[in-house]
Amino acid sequence: MKDKNCVFCKIVSKEIPAEIVYEDDKFLAFLDINPRSAGHSLVIPKDHYRWVWDIPNAGEYFEVVKKIALAQKKAFNQEIILGRIEGKDVFHAHFWVYPDKTSKDCDARDFKCNAEKIRDALKN
Repeated sequence: MKDKNCVFCKIVSKEIPAEIVYEDDKFLAFLDINPRSAGHSLVIPKDHYRWVWDIPNAGEYFEVVKKIALAQKKAFNQEIILGRIEGKDVFHAHFWVYPDKTSKDCDARDFKCNAEKIRDALKN
């Protein structure tokens, strides 16, 4: 189920590029283009749902959110990882996950480096 006008559906189908940090059959996580801190990621279902509470397998979804948060903790040496349910600006269910602050050795807009740090942390 896709929405042809949805920017996130276009990211899922690879019509629009994004710095993807995680992908499985049902979910995708990618870096936010306007990051609040280094590694700020959006976790979305691949199928189009308007709101997070519309996702039929919410437990699975939040396991992915947790996985990304724990990887960010490790990747950016941060104790506090924040999360926020979103959907006001882009009408596709999504959850923001981001470190409370950017460490001095990270540039929040160095998307390739930050994505690689998260992907590496997910491997270990």
